[in-house]
Amino acid sequence: MKTFKLLFGMLVAVATLSCEGPAGPPGPPGFDGLDGLDGADGVNILGSVYDIVGDFTPENNYTLFSVFSDDAPSVEVFETDVVLVYILWEQVDDPDGGAPIDVWRLLPQTRLLDQGILQYNYDHTFLDVSIFLESDFDLGTLLPGDTDNQVFRIAILPADGLGGAKLDVSNMQAVLDFMGVKENTIQRIEAE
Repeated sequence: MKTFKLLFGMLVAVATLSCEGPAGPPGPPGFDGLDGLDGADGVNILGSVYDIVGDFTPENNYTLFSVFSDDAPSVEVFETDVVLVYILWEQVDDPDGGAPIDVWRLLPQTRLLDQGILQYNYDHTFLDVSIFLESDFDLGTLLPGDTDNQVFRIAILPADGLGGAKLDVSNMQAVLDFMGVKENTIQRIEAE
């Protein structure tokens, strides 16, 4: 009798649990989302990465200048955002025989030259970034390899997106991976 009650109880439990009634009415519609942080269409809060190329000359006071609204118009930069600048320091041979491998360094970078100490440095606002040379000697004595056709990578990281992320900003590839940016999609701009 115990076995019969146990078997009957299990059958009732399985039948009760496997029943499914008709679908209920749909819920109320949700609110429409906003494009970007402030709701303006086309505003990117994910950040941006782009390259600028230029020459440091006496005419530009050994300074390259990039205005975000001109060079990265799809990005709205806020005062709390992080702006990083890397210099293309050198290119090394690919051991597999492919294209040369770029070596990037986070600014500031210092070089010890025969003339003295040269530093590639930068500062920024939420409107622009300025990349400049500093030295303890006359910059007019620099060789073209230190001033001409210099390539810099500018990365704008929104502070909201960083929120406690453990990101090694000295590793440019880690920054690109964090932002989901592929090397072949980075725009290169000639500095004026």
